[in-house]
Amino acid sequence: MKNRDVVEKILAYHPDLPGYQGCDEWKCGDPEAECTGIVTALVPTMDIIRKTAGLGANLLIVHEPIFYTSADKGGWYEDFPNAVYDEKRALLDRCGIAVWRDHDHMHAHQPDGIFTGVLKHLGWLGRERADSSSGGFGHFIVDLPREMTVEELCRHIKSAIGLNGVRYIGNPRDTVRTAAIVGHLYPMDFGIKHTDGTPAEYSVQIIKDLEGQVDVILPGEVIEWTVLSYIRDAVQQGRAKAMIHIGHLNWEELGMKYAQEWISELVGPQLPVTYLPSGDMYQYI
Repeated sequence: MKNRDVVEKILAYHPDLPGYQGCDEWKCGDPEAECTGIVTALVPTMDIIRKTAGLGANLLIVHEPIFYTSADKGGWYEDFPNAVYDEKRALLDRCGIAVWRDHDHMHAHQPDGIFTGVLKHLGWLGRERADSSSGGFGHFIVDLPREMTVEELCRHIKSAIGLNGVRYIGNPRDTVRTAAIVGHLYPMDFGIKHTDGTPAEYSVQIIKDLEGQVDVILPGEVIEWTVLSYIRDAVQQGRAKAMIHIGHLNWEELGMKYAQEWISELVGPQLPVTYLPSGDMYQYI
């Protein structure tokens, strides 16, 4: 089976996106090479590339960008040299590794391929319900398996993902029962408007949920002057509310652990498929 054959199986598994022109594409390597093994990883870091080569695999399926730009076109196109890019590209070429990015298709999958993995490997799959009542991102509200303290929840997440630490807002002794895995918190949330022309911020929808059924949120990206400030004030008022900031990359890591499972089913036993965690990029002092 060639590298291209593997990717065609992946694309057939995902929903078709007619006329798609986006970041899901070959980033480097030879699609026509015979596949010797597959690795799934969230981010194709230097360590991931070295470990992929050490496994004898030559196809790396990733979710996030490879060469440091949002456009992620598979090269370095700026008008100044980038020695870090040069060394990384040389390593990929030397090891003969092909990299395919599966981002938009994975999120378009029903259910979402990343968050199915997050929910599954946190032990919450089947306990979630979707909330997409506002523009921008929808999110998942989860009834936790049991009531637990904020500290216990932080430790569970830290262990499941393999984090070096967890940043949170809240009283560690407060008990929580309902969590929301929410989208990225951006300023003004895409410029979405109410019918009267006032801003319809995604952050405000999260505050609405926190005023009701949600005790703790797990966001991807964050800004600090909307929902996070609301949560800090709520905690200072003695309310059992919390925010656990995992970070965008850590937040989605378990989705690629899940990808190893369904890609293994697609290709069958003739090809090994290995999940390699990208690891927490942050250290704490």
